[in-house]
Amino acid sequence: MRELILTRHNDLIDPFVRVWSWEIPLYLFLGGWVAGMMIINGYFLLRGRHREDLCVCSVLPGLAVVLLSLGMLALFLDLEHKRYVWRLYTTFEIASPMSWGAWILLLVYPALLAAALVRVPPLLRALWPSLDRLADTVSARPRTVRAIGFANVAMGVLLGTYTGILLSGLGARPLWGSALLGPLFLLSGLSSAAAFTHLVARHAEERVLLAKSDNVFLLVELFLIALFLIGLLSASEAHIRAARLLLGGPYTAVFWVFVVGLGIVVPLLVQSLAVGHRIRHTALAPVLVLGGGLALRFVIVYAGQFSHWAG
Repeated sequence: MRELILTRHNDLIDPFVRVWSWEIPLYLFLGGWVAGMMIINGYFLLRGRHREDLCVCSVLPGLAVVLLSLGMLALFLDLEHKRYVWRLYTTFEIASPMSWGAWILLLVYPALLAAALVRVPPLLRALWPSLDRLADTVSARPRTVRAIGFANVAMGVLLGTYTGILLSGLGARPLWGSALLGPLFLLSGLSSAAAFTHLVARHAEERVLLAKSDNVFLLVELFLIALFLIGLLSASEAHIRAARLLLGGPYTAVFWVFVVGLGIVVPLLVQSLAVGHRIRHTALAPVLVLGGGLALRFVIVYAGQFSHWAG
């Protein structure tokens, strides 16, 4: 059974999410992950950390381009009318989340490529000497670097928030009818990005900073999940039924075990102990955070398709 969940854009494109499909949850996860990496990388550029030899900002932009492209591919595979996708860029509909998302995604790539020029990996510098000279020119201009940093933070916030608004703008599904989905998905993306960056960072100071930041992100994410559920339970009967899908319904175990338990609470405890120098930093917490972020999108998308206004 196929179910239309996204609004039409000028009657040209009908994106579908099929029951048990994987494209849209994966796209939302990768989009949020990239958004978080853009915010973190932009912050490092604003702090001048690109001058450090071991700064992770030499890795994040290129990886973000790859992940975002994979997410775009997943979204493209889910489109019903693939031949007409280009028409999204012939107009701008201010009331359409799809229109906003199309233009945001278009602007994200230049911001990421500009950030990649600030700190080019040594391998690429060796392969393209002209790229090396261009990177030196960009990194030698503090105002340019700051502008690139601000652009990445701003586009990261827009991209991360959009991944939640894409669902919350669809009034046909009560579970998605919450303005908190935008901030929730943004915080989840930030948490995933901080966890991953902590995993790959080679600078000790960055690893500690990212672990502490991820703890804050996880706490705020837990708080937003609580507000999200409280908002549903205090709304209409349809919203209460939607909340029960996660509170005693078919998605209860997956939500509380994989999203809240293993995806937030356990890594929060592990990273708190690691930051307090009681245990060593390991890959356990970052991997659990990434898994929890992915599980959150799958649960919200799947459960939302089974929430209806009619009893």
